[in-house]
Amino acid sequence: MNSDPSRSYLDPAVLNRVKSLELKARMVVEGFISGLHKSPYNGYSVEFAAYREYVPGDEVKHIDWKRWARADKLYIKQYEEETNMSCSILFDCSRSMAYGQEEEGGSKFDYAATLSASLAYLLQSQQDAVGLVTFDTEIRKRIPAGSHPNQLRQIVHHLAETEPSQETDVSDVFRSLANSMKQRGLVVVVSDCFVDLDTLETSLRQFQFKGHDVMLCHVMHEHELSFPFTENTRFRGMEQHQEIMTEPRALRRSYLAAVERFLTEVRRVCSKHDVDYLKLSTADPLEAALAGYMAFRQNRGRK
Repeated sequence: MNSDPSRSYLDPAVLNRVKSLELKARMVVEGFISGLHKSPYNGYSVEFAAYREYVPGDEVKHIDWKRWARADKLYIKQYEEETNMSCSILFDCSRSMAYGQEEEGGSKFDYAATLSASLAYLLQSQQDAVGLVTFDTEIRKRIPAGSHPNQLRQIVHHLAETEPSQETDVSDVFRSLANSMKQRGLVVVVSDCFVDLDTLETSLRQFQFKGHDVMLCHVMHEHELSFPFTENTRFRGMEQHQEIMTEPRALRRSYLAAVERFLTEVRRVCSKHDVDYLKLSTADPLEAALAGYMAFRQNRGRK
């Protein structure tokens, strides 16, 4: 990947990835929305902005009569439209997310990128502010939450040119982000969660201390969940430089038990701290992920 941003942007391979990712995200979202009878998230919320003096022709219903009683002049309340919500998508671009091949349905990274682009597309279509942070051991790129027309294109372009690398370390990253996010909103973490779980727990709580709602989209490859290997296989670590040659049927049962303990512990961490948890397999339709997200927003709205 060329490090020069201007040359990278003109790289045909990058542009093709941008186009295909944007198209896929739009198809996922439009297909999902067309299956809904009614979206509960249409429309804007409004916030008082300022007063101005009444002039003939203004709607009487906007007159502030209490201010008139104090000032003996007619004033109109002016409002500004504000987005329904501010959302930051924290995208894990560590090396372990690269697992998976095209013939196997794609990598965790590809699935997570399309999910993130689809969420951004959906949020922007509903007038929400959305931003993106890519991270591994540190913040790689940050696009602050916004709702301007070019926001989605920036997010999709960055996802398309991002390459998985390094290990995963959320401790410093999440602390730094939590301290810098001034506006309360929704934080969506998209990751395979291959980190120390005590560190993950402490790091997720950083956002809650600041008043954010938090949702964890736990992306796993279908192979990691089902362990379909039958022949002698060489397994290589994605983030740790280790490998082992083994007969997989001999360890399948213990492997699946270990994975189940891992998933249970991640769910426990989320449940303990009221973090909404959504486990996703690369074999799952992305529409299911969007349905889980919409259910999350609906439940938060009731609360």
